[in-house]
Amino acid sequence: MLENLPRPIGYVLGGGGSLGAMQVGMLQALAEHDARPDLVVGTSVGSLNGAVLALDPAGAATRLSHLWTRVRKEQIFPGGWFSQVRNLQRSKTYLYGNTALAGLIEDFLGPIRSFDDLALPFGAVSTDVSTALPVTIREGDLEPALLASAAIPGIFPLVEHGGRRLYDGGVVANVPMTQAVQMGAKSLVVLDCTFPGQLSESLDTMTDILLVTAIVRMRSQAAMEAPIIASEVPVVYLPGPAAQLISPLDFEHTAELMEQSYASARRFLQQVEVDGPGLYGSPGS
Repeated sequence: MLENLPRPIGYVLGGGGSLGAMQVGMLQALAEHDARPDLVVGTSVGSLNGAVLALDPAGAATRLSHLWTRVRKEQIFPGGWFSQVRNLQRSKTYLYGNTALAGLIEDFLGPIRSFDDLALPFGAVSTDVSTALPVTIREGDLEPALLASAAIPGIFPLVEHGGRRLYDGGVVANVPMTQAVQMGAKSLVVLDCTFPGQLSESLDTMTDILLVTAIVRMRSQAAMEAPIIASEVPVVYLPGPAAQLISPLDFEHTAELMEQSYASARRFLQQVEVDGPGLYGSPGS
C-alpha cells in the first residue's frame, strides 16, 4: 500500500502520444488508495493529462476517461499526405501546425486558462532548443506551456515562450522525475506509458517514423534516471499493461488501454509495500 509515502507526493506523467490513455487507467487505480498528489509534473501528453489532474485531483480520472474516448487522430494530426507536404515546404521544419492541438487542449481544460486556476502546483516540461536543457513551466498561460511540452520536433512547430524557443520535453525528460523532486516532492508516483512492447512495428508515414524513433530514444532516460532518484526518495513506478503493438498515433485502442492499465496498476498497488527510499516497480515492467 501507499500510506507510507512521505509527502509531498509528486505524480509524474510521461509522454507517449495515444499511449497516454494508459495514464487514465492508472489514475483510476490510484483513486482507490490514500495517495492523492500534492504536486503534478508532466511531459507532452503527460502534461495534458497532468494539467487536468492538477485542476481537479479528485475527479480527474473520471473526467479524463470521458475526454479520451472522444479523441481521434484527426483532431491532433489533421489533413492527409499533401497537407503535410505543403506544411513542410512552407515551414521547412514541421509536418503539422499546432492549431488542432490547441483545440484539444481547450477541450480538456474548458475555460481554465492559467496555472493560477489549478488546484495543485503543476509543471509542464519542455526542452530549450538553445541549451538542450529541460524547462519546467509553472506559471502564466497554460496553452503555450502545453503546446511547448508537446511540440515533437519535426511534427509540430517549436513554441516561443518566456524568451525561449521550446520543443517537446520528451527530448530530454520524457518521464520528468528530476523535475518533480526539484518542485519539492519527497516521494514519486510515476505514470509512464512507453513500456517495451507497446509500440507498433508500422512505419508507414514520416510521422510514424519521427514519433516512434523519438519514443524509443526517450525510454533510456527513464531507465537511467529512476534508480538514481530512488536512492533518495521512494519511487512507485506503475506497471504498463500486457505488451501489445500499438502506434502512438493510433487512438482506436483507448478503451482497452485504459481498462488494461487499470487492471495492471490495481494488482500492483494491492501488493506493493513502500518502506523508505527505493524503486518500487521499474521502467521495464
